[in-house]
Amino acid sequence: MSVKPMLGMWVVAAIGSGMLTPALADHWRDGREGGDWKDEFWDGPCKVKLESDDDEYKEEIKCPNGRGARWRRGEWKDEFWDGACKVKIEAKRDEYKKEVKCERDDDD
Repeated sequence: MSVKPMLGMWVVAAIGSGMLTPALADHWRDGREGGDWKDEFWDGPCKVKLESDDDEYKEEIKCPNGRGARWRRGEWKDEFWDGACKVKIEAKRDEYKKEVKCERDDDD
């Protein structure tokens, strides 16, 4: 196999894994269940705040002037259930907020 097709495959794999990264953030309970934690960091020009408190998770992303925003354009809201968790999303041009609240299963 020549170098160009091999390099092309690696580029496609890298782009694909980069696109999956936000989806992996939805599995916020993995390895951190049962504790309170906060995290703040910069993702390019955007400031990201993550916060968890037992059965609640909040994510807030602020991008000055909308630069670096990766969500659908315009103002919109969405609310849905993901299993036993209620998800609320609110997006603006320069701000994205996601809140996840899960019903506690007392059988554990």
